[in-house]
Amino acid sequence: MTTFRLCSVLFYVWFHDNRGHGLLLSANKMEARHGIMKAFPKVKRAKVLQGKDAPPLKKKPDECEVTGNTFRGVTVYLLPAGIGNARCQIFESQIKQNGGQTESSLSPAVTHVVVDEGMDGERALRLLKVDHLPSAVHLVKCKWLSSCISEKKLVDVDSYSLLLPKRVSDTKLENPKEASASVTAASGAAVEPVAENKQEDTTDTTSPDQKGEEDGVSQRDLEALISGQHPKEEAPSSISSPSPGPEAAAQTPVSGKWVCAQSSESKSNNFNQHITDKLEVLAKAYTHQGDRWRALGYSKAINALKSYHKPVTSYQEACQIQGIGKRMADKIDEIMESGTLRKLDHIGEAVPVLELFTNIWGAGAKTAQLWYQQGFRTLEDIRTKAHLSNTQKIGLKHYHDFLDRMPREEAAAIEKVVRDAAQAVDPGLVAMACGSYRRGKATCGDVDVLISHPDGSSHRGVFSKVLEILHDSGFLTDDLVSHEENGEQKKYMGVCRLPGPDRRHRRLDVIVVPYQEFACSLMYFTGSAHFNRSMRALAKTKNMSLSEHSLNKDVVRRGSVKVHAGSPLPTPTERDVFNHLGIPYRQPHERDW
Repeated sequence: MTTFRLCSVLFYVWFHDNRGHGLLLSANKMEARHGIMKAFPKVKRAKVLQGKDAPPLKKKPDECEVTGNTFRGVTVYLLPAGIGNARCQIFESQIKQNGGQTESSLSPAVTHVVVDEGMDGERALRLLKVDHLPSAVHLVKCKWLSSCISEKKLVDVDSYSLLLPKRVSDTKLENPKEASASVTAASGAAVEPVAENKQEDTTDTTSPDQKGEEDGVSQRDLEALISGQHPKEEAPSSISSPSPGPEAAAQTPVSGKWVCAQSSESKSNNFNQHITDKLEVLAKAYTHQGDRWRALGYSKAINALKSYHKPVTSYQEACQIQGIGKRMADKIDEIMESGTLRKLDHIGEAVPVLELFTNIWGAGAKTAQLWYQQGFRTLEDIRTKAHLSNTQKIGLKHYHDFLDRMPREEAAAIEKVVRDAAQAVDPGLVAMACGSYRRGKATCGDVDVLISHPDGSSHRGVFSKVLEILHDSGFLTDDLVSHEENGEQKKYMGVCRLPGPDRRHRRLDVIVVPYQEFACSLMYFTGSAHFNRSMRALAKTKNMSLSEHSLNKDVVRRGSVKVHAGSPLPTPTERDVFNHLGIPYRQPHERDW
């Protein structure tokens, strides 16, 4: 038999070699093949004779015999994280057998999103990559599915729901005043993802999340946060109704527990600084490692603790504070008990290097991690070995100057230089420094100067003329972003230096805006970012939207999507914005949250 097989192989090779193709026995070709090669590969039969030998037809994966109607009318999306693919397949099979449908992703057809038992609502929304779910969609634990299957009926979701409004109502505070106190500044503490590139986040007054007015908080959620009461049930429609009008909105009293409704001077005492100091170290570490979600979670908890009206004394009390979950409360309890946090001992050696790199203007967390992975450890490594963009080269050149905060007197002198240049073009132009300078801070990280003209039209054409004067005088030394347009607004981002010895290079932004947008722009670029988030979130509860361009009324949203932008309200001054929102006017120094 062995001799026969050998002869067969030799015959096969000889036959194909003589035809000039087929099996090639060169060393190179043989090395490219892997596994065992058969001399006589199997040839599939074209037809299968029907009869006893015919194999049964396999069912398609999507086909499932329906044996019940428990899930009739239900469409489920199973979030695989934590549940696992194997369990997901079993659940999907059970759902289909009982008359339901499943989706492979979150879609408009989904009625229930099912997640692992150990998952909380906030993490589920992050994994789903949405700010919130439509009111008609239930977010439930997988135990709900098991209960429905075992009881052979559609079990009520209340005991299994992870919807955030229910978590607010479950705090069980004795009265609305206490409930409101427990969620101090919750609306303003909403945190959004941070952009990777510093070119989108170059001031100490605003952050990239201010580019849009959506804070990912539904109107029901915000009403619950304001009142401390369970939100009223909505109709199944997910389209919010138009606002009753700015006059009615202004007459509606707004709780003083909104960040934007109270003075930042009321937060002068941080009763929990011994806790927030340690949490801030971790937040910074996660930021530099590029773990934005954990960093934002810590930032949210830090803001909540700083806004809390007294020292936190127990784990249970920490859990009652809006913005602090059970895991964060565990860390707070550890700090209260031991005075330290074990997690701080495990911050990797990479963190200080990543912080060093992310302080280069134009380099974000991802770039810093890439440099670290390439073996760079010092600024000299970056200077001599890394491939840098033009903006990163400028950021590296002025690294230490940019990190050094300037006294407000220097910021005032920079404002004057820009104002003089603007008024040399047109004496009627208005030029005003915003940011931390306008909020009255003793030091500033950079300077933002807003330019406009009260006649509403003469601002056009001045942008390039003002920059030309500043360049020709030698005041502007480097251009980072020479021209950025945002609607009718024009923005320059660069580097300046005042004349005289021992002067440092400073970051400067010059923004030219139409006068009808001046008040909203002035508020936006004044900040703080925390204050601005609260203003936008409050506007959303009134079916309005607030941006650096305007305050709009009669805004219609479908979930988180704005389907009708509404119409701008007249806002000749910042005070008008506050009046339309129904909150007391706050001076710039009262907005330093």
